[in-house]
Amino acid sequence: MRRVEVAPENPYSAFHMNGAQAVGLGIVRQSGANSLAVAEAAKSLAREVQPGLPEGMTISVGSDESLFISAAIEKVWHTLGEAAILVVLVIFLFLGSWRATLIPAVTVPLCLLGAFAVIWIAGYSINLLTLLALVLCIGIVVDDAIVVLENIYHRIEQGEPPLAAAFEGTRQVGFAIISTTLVVCAVFVPVMFITGQTGLLFRELAVAMIGAVAFSGFLALSLAPMLCSKLLRHENRTGLAAWVDRRFQRLEGFYARTLDRALRKPLLPSLAVILFLAGAGFLFTTIQSELAPAEDAGILSANVSAPEGTGYDEMRRYMDQVEGKLLPMLDEGAVRTVITRTPGGFGASEDFNSGTTIVFLKEWGERKKTTADVVAEVNRALGQLPAVRGNAAVRSSLSRGRGQPVNFVIAGSSYEALARARDRIIAAAQDYPGIVNLDSDYKETKPQLRIEVDTQRAGDLGVSVAEVSQALQSLLGSRRVTTYVDRGEEYRVVVQADAASRATEANLASIYVRSRTGELIPLSNLVTTRETAGARDLGRFNKLRAITLSGGLAEGHSLGDALAFLEAEAARAPEVTAVGYRGESQAFKEAGGSIWLVFGLTILIVYLLLAAQFESFVHPGVIITTVPLAVAGGVIGLALMGQTFNLYSQVGIVMLVGLAAKNGILI
Repeated sequence: MRRVEVAPENPYSAFHMNGAQAVGLGIVRQSGANSLAVAEAAKSLAREVQPGLPEGMTISVGSDESLFISAAIEKVWHTLGEAAILVVLVIFLFLGSWRATLIPAVTVPLCLLGAFAVIWIAGYSINLLTLLALVLCIGIVVDDAIVVLENIYHRIEQGEPPLAAAFEGTRQVGFAIISTTLVVCAVFVPVMFITGQTGLLFRELAVAMIGAVAFSGFLALSLAPMLCSKLLRHENRTGLAAWVDRRFQRLEGFYARTLDRALRKPLLPSLAVILFLAGAGFLFTTIQSELAPAEDAGILSANVSAPEGTGYDEMRRYMDQVEGKLLPMLDEGAVRTVITRTPGGFGASEDFNSGTTIVFLKEWGERKKTTADVVAEVNRALGQLPAVRGNAAVRSSLSRGRGQPVNFVIAGSSYEALARARDRIIAAAQDYPGIVNLDSDYKETKPQLRIEVDTQRAGDLGVSVAEVSQALQSLLGSRRVTTYVDRGEEYRVVVQADAASRATEANLASIYVRSRTGELIPLSNLVTTRETAGARDLGRFNKLRAITLSGGLAEGHSLGDALAFLEAEAARAPEVTAVGYRGESQAFKEAGGSIWLVFGLTILIVYLLLAAQFESFVHPGVIITTVPLAVAGGVIGLALMGQTFNLYSQVGIVMLVGLAAKNGILI
């Protein structure tokens, strides 16, 4: 159920934890496996292996991303309980009877159990998004039961027997309950079709919401009337309930008088609505957009790069300097573990000018600094090192990659033309405060030594090009020639000249190849050399030559603003014929582009569903007119609270379509 990645994997790599040399074992869960179960099994296995290790060797958990998952899930459980208690208290406050409060309160756990059943049938797990769906639906699932309860209780107050009141009251509002249930369920159908990786995540939220809402409608038409017929009876409200009821009647009277004046003189209310919508539209233009809100995840990563051509030994010294800047943070109370690796990637590579640093913070109750605070400190520390370039960033729960948040692709017909556009964009980004250390993957500065074989001379001396290539590979590069077994262990035999014998171009004179006659010939007599510089990678995007610009985000700036700036700069460059995105930027664009289509489909589905139920195209239109006001209220709420327009708020605004339509149906 899990895969193990071991680092370091070759002699040209270094792996340090808290300043000490270490070997890292990365436990990566396979698709479908439970992260918490895998993490617990790995820690249990480590405890079993510890007693058998040689003296002086220990196993410690350097990183455990399951801590954030378990802490977040525990917090959601607490929020779930708090929301249920608050809903029950509000119901009691307005109904004034524990008997009446018990009826909608019973529907909450039953609807949640029904949602769990739907999640199980769909093959999903209990995770942050499915639990978020359950928290959101607590206030929604009781609505149907409250509507039925209020209508039945009203008929009982008019003198009807409880059983007759339950039957007639349910029949009277049954159509509205069915309509609202179908509308709210229909709202979440388009959410399941949000594109990209984030869309797959929110599909689980949509399924959980549909399951809970569907069960709420069923229970409102079955269980709630039965409980009303058994528990309700005519009661005179006293005490707090009577006081709240009097205040509510005053509010109801004020609303009736205001509504009457608005209907008599509709011009002023219409102007107020127009100003309200215009103000919300203006505020929407000022809200920053990003993929997901900032999280105190307790883990951050920093990518460090040095000039092209930097060797392993030099890069290791650079990473030692980075480590020296970060290790003092261990004594400040917030940082628990600092892990550095040189080179930065885990795969095979011929380049050593990169490194990775992962910083793990202590648990949330043991520190006062947030992950964002530590990110700012790490970026300040990296900025003090003139020889390297580094960016630290918080890992997003929706995009768990280790790359930079900004990944912008410019594509064109030639790399030379794109390089000119790249230089102008990077120069402009230096004056833009929202992007930190913008860099590209195309650099013409990687030093290269071109060795060209004089085929005519080599042929005359009886030396083939393959023999020259093999000699260069064996002595200047490295080549595995055989293996041997010692005490049951197999070892590779790799040949290579020592470092002093392959350091300069003059060392070619000390390399000999054997001709067909058996004579040894200096390699310098057969080849010519020249120093050049070129790019390490030649990227492509949609079959076009492409350069990827990567960078970090400055504190207080959003991904949407950064990408908008880069798009504007690329539009001014005639060399750029197409733009694209990678990593977190691609996920942001995919989700942001599809959410408007989802929003439009949601309104269309709700309208068609209401038209089929009411058998009219006019009444659904009246109900849909409440949607812009609901969305405007949501936008104003985001602006007043200083929140960003991210994937969570986008899904919330889509939910407002269903809630607004539901209230319109009930009215």
